[in-house]
Amino acid sequence: MRLSADVPADQPESGVRRTIAIIGGGFSGAAVAYHLAGNPDIAFRTEIVVFEPRAEIGRGLAYDTADPAHRINVPAARMSLRPDEPEHFAAWLERTDATAEDSQARRPDGSVYPRRGIFGAYVADSLKPHLESGAVRHVRAAVTAVRRAAGGWEIEDGTGARHAAALVVIATTHPPPAPPRALAAALESHPRFVPDPTEPRSLTAIRPDDDVLIVGNGLTSADVVASLTAAGHRGRILSVSRRGLRSRGHAPFPQEPFGDFLAPPPTSARELVNRVRNAIHTAEAAGLTWHAVIDQVRTQAASFWPRLSIAERRRIVRHLRVFWDVHRFRIAPQVEQALDTAIETGRLDIVAGSVRQALIEGDRIRVTLKPKASAGTLERLFDAVVVTTGPAHGGILDSQAWLRDLRDTGHLRLDPTGLGIDCDAQSRARDVEGKPDDSLLISGPLARGRFGELMGLPQVSEHACLVAARIADAFDGQRHATGIAAP
Repeated sequence: MRLSADVPADQPESGVRRTIAIIGGGFSGAAVAYHLAGNPDIAFRTEIVVFEPRAEIGRGLAYDTADPAHRINVPAARMSLRPDEPEHFAAWLERTDATAEDSQARRPDGSVYPRRGIFGAYVADSLKPHLESGAVRHVRAAVTAVRRAAGGWEIEDGTGARHAAALVVIATTHPPPAPPRALAAALESHPRFVPDPTEPRSLTAIRPDDDVLIVGNGLTSADVVASLTAAGHRGRILSVSRRGLRSRGHAPFPQEPFGDFLAPPPTSARELVNRVRNAIHTAEAAGLTWHAVIDQVRTQAASFWPRLSIAERRRIVRHLRVFWDVHRFRIAPQVEQALDTAIETGRLDIVAGSVRQALIEGDRIRVTLKPKASAGTLERLFDAVVVTTGPAHGGILDSQAWLRDLRDTGHLRLDPTGLGIDCDAQSRARDVEGKPDDSLLISGPLARGRFGELMGLPQVSEHACLVAARIADAFDGQRHATGIAAP
């Protein structure tokens, strides 16, 4: 096995480059690497290594898709690697003419919603100069183990190679959906049971006239409907979720965020709900829509969320998250149109309820449903079942062996809200006793439990800047503490 040379974190030497290891090369990891590499003081004194099995850094699960129906759900003018330059991606689109063959990308109001794969290409292209210069190194392998070593960490990848690092950034994605128990065991052998539609080509087994059951009704469900429609599917679709809420679209006209949730900040879930409702009534009286209020909550959440007690955060997650998600995470206009058309033509029904049982009958699947508004159950036959219940947030530390080992050795713990990995205000991972670790940071949605709103790309981009700045401060502090001049 190969062990990459490095200097222990507690023994820095002048002129020696030390390793920052970023585990996960999706947008979160790519953004941290991008901002670190753009800091000359850090880039010259460190080696930035990104562990990512995919061919390119920056695509990740969300943007490594060739499905033409998959589009970014935020206008291009608000998608950027650089929070201080919100139109950085839009400028790249103009410069590269990347949407030339996509007549649906530009909307009548001038906003642009390109395909998600295009955004992945933008991030990869932005990282390319840093990869070519050697400021960032891409290890195209999955991580299999992360162990505490003398003065830092030892990382082992899928090839058996070992790498020493002074600091580790965990930037992996959420675990895949957890299928309802009633479905997982019963349908495992069925060729048209799709437990994770984010897997490439996972929907290809569904035939044009198949009757489809979608379990879950968020952004992924909307993508599934749009993808099936684009592929020529004409069968009926039933989408079932506990509350029967569908994803919402964007505001009908541009609006600035409206309301104030900081003066003073809310102290409970009940107070937050009441203030949101009152703000929406006031906004509507002023000719605005609910979108402006939700945008203000999103903007100010990073300030008021950490001040809420753990009990109130848990209450919000348990009772309000589903309502928040369908209003906060809006679908692209093209996807909204696909849903509207499917509903209007009677091809798509959205119901509130749950799945009680599923059985394979020949080539079909008999499903027992419990509608929310009914005391009884009903049975229906389907040709395919797709699970879109969203990430299994609470299972993150069991999702990969190296994360499980870090938990079992006391280095990581689940966030008390169950949304990801516990960390402090500087995004440093907290160990089993709650002590933050300067050499182990969490970047992106896995830090959502601490920061409150880290699922939308603009917020993930801002958080990546915070993590990169924290790393720069840590290295700068170590340099001054030892009296070593920058190389």
